[in-house]
Amino acid sequence: MGLLDFLKPKTKEQEVTAALPQDIYAAEALELKDVIAPSALRIAPKELDLGEKTVRSFFVISYPRFLAESWFSPIINLDRVFDISIFIHPVETSTVLRTFQKKVAEVQSQIHEREEKGLVRDPKLDTAYQDLEELRNRLQQAQERLFDVGLYISVYGETEDELNKAESQIRSILEAKLVYVKPALFQQEQGYKSVLPIGTDLLNIHTKFNSTPLSSIFPFISFDLTSDKGILYGINRHNSSLVLFDRFSLENYNSVTFAKSGAGKSYATKLEILRSLMFDTSIIVIDPEREYEYMAKATGGRYFKISLTSEHHINPFDLPTPQEGESVANVLRTNIINLVGLFRIMLGGLTSEEDALVDRAIAETYALKDITPDSDFSSINPPLLSDFEMVLSNMEGGEALAQRLTKYTQGTWAGFINQPTNIDINKKFIVFSVRDMEDELKPVAIYIITHYIWNAIRKEIKKRLLVIDEAWWMMKSEDTASFLLSLVKRGRKYYLGVATLTQDVDDFLNSPYGLPIITNSSIQILLKQSPIAGEKLQKIFNLTNEEKYLLLESGIGEGIFFAGLKHVAIKIIASYTEDQIITSDPSQLLAIEQAKKEIEAS
Repeated sequence: MGLLDFLKPKTKEQEVTAALPQDIYAAEALELKDVIAPSALRIAPKELDLGEKTVRSFFVISYPRFLAESWFSPIINLDRVFDISIFIHPVETSTVLRTFQKKVAEVQSQIHEREEKGLVRDPKLDTAYQDLEELRNRLQQAQERLFDVGLYISVYGETEDELNKAESQIRSILEAKLVYVKPALFQQEQGYKSVLPIGTDLLNIHTKFNSTPLSSIFPFISFDLTSDKGILYGINRHNSSLVLFDRFSLENYNSVTFAKSGAGKSYATKLEILRSLMFDTSIIVIDPEREYEYMAKATGGRYFKISLTSEHHINPFDLPTPQEGESVANVLRTNIINLVGLFRIMLGGLTSEEDALVDRAIAETYALKDITPDSDFSSINPPLLSDFEMVLSNMEGGEALAQRLTKYTQGTWAGFINQPTNIDINKKFIVFSVRDMEDELKPVAIYIITHYIWNAIRKEIKKRLLVIDEAWWMMKSEDTASFLLSLVKRGRKYYLGVATLTQDVDDFLNSPYGLPIITNSSIQILLKQSPIAGEKLQKIFNLTNEEKYLLLESGIGEGIFFAGLKHVAIKIIASYTEDQIITSDPSQLLAIEQAKKEIEAS
């Protein structure tokens, strides 16, 4: 008995014997059909009224001789609420061949009869004969099979006018491809039952198809990014499939995320972090706004506050342990070059003469601690910034530079970097917060942190993701932007993916390093954009006008997800538990804090 049988009006005898509603609930006899059934049902010749919805069912009655690949995709991807059923009934090849033998003989006799009468050849008969012979050969060689195929469509709407518009749209799309449909007049009940997911073909309106044209009806032709491994990034807004993807399966593991403020870029990234942690991926985050603190605590990670008054310090003169096959001299030389870049930022730029002087002073500072290209510095404490200042002040022409350094060694900013390193990042989830660092010092802090992270990454190769939120801070300085690009390019060798997030598209793209970072990132995520940013991103990502408008009109957590050569419209979703851990919404955070206080008070 089908769903509609339960919904038909009962006879008076049935009404008398039926249990009262209160008896049903009292007996706890509520069944699934009572839950899913609409509140009312009316069967009309051309449609069904199901509660507040109206549905009309159609069947396909005619196809052209040739069906192109993906001819059905415009219907499947139609932005309407509808159901489609495709019934495929195999036909025995032996039975078909006997029928074909008779049909070929009939067509052949008609052709001979016309020839005997001296009539002009009929192209339809010639084509039919060729098609039958070709198909018969393929069937005999088991290259094809024959099927009875029924294709039914049910369209939903609020009103009859809406249904008429939907019908007109479907007809125009299909008739342009020489495919013709008809509504199931006086068979709407059977049509609707045939489209329900219960596998009953009550219309039995079939067309014979062999394997090749049948494959063209295959419904799953929309772009999707559903993989057999990876994490859930969101829902494909186009066809409601899951966007499951593993960034570590691509040629590089990097990503960039562009979104206007409040569009959900940090939310999406935190969701990826939370799910990646479950797949044994180590995560390191540079957090400019203290958005990841609660998440770090909830997942058992470590949270370091980097500021002028912080108890956490990083000494930029620290040296990484040389890797296998890497010389001590190369490690020292690389770190000296990085430190020159750091001092360019700290001192507001260097002339070529000052650059050379700083380079020589750094080498001499290391030499004071017996750290030379020929020494084993694994057990030697590295110098501090105050050591470098002393060396610089004793060098000819270095007094002015040393004077400019005093604010980092003796002044207000002395507690920032003139200290030995006292942090350890041996947890799976590490967050460095620079929110409380003065804006003038943020580029310096981020540069030092990223170098420290890079040295730690090179020490041990394992699957890691480095998240740089509000990356436009790094793009403001050529040295930090250049170092970010080198991370993006070299990270793959160390099993590192770099996730770059920014809301300031202009700062990012105006840097000469912005576009190379994008092109070296296999994953790009574009969420809701402002009109000006949308124009720029359209040119860079070669978006269509429809895709640009999609970005402008998207809601929070909606946009376009690029992975390799594919891209889909995505909606990022989280479970309730995930949302409680990763939310940045102030109202939700206050509610969580209030709930904690109430629990502690009780």
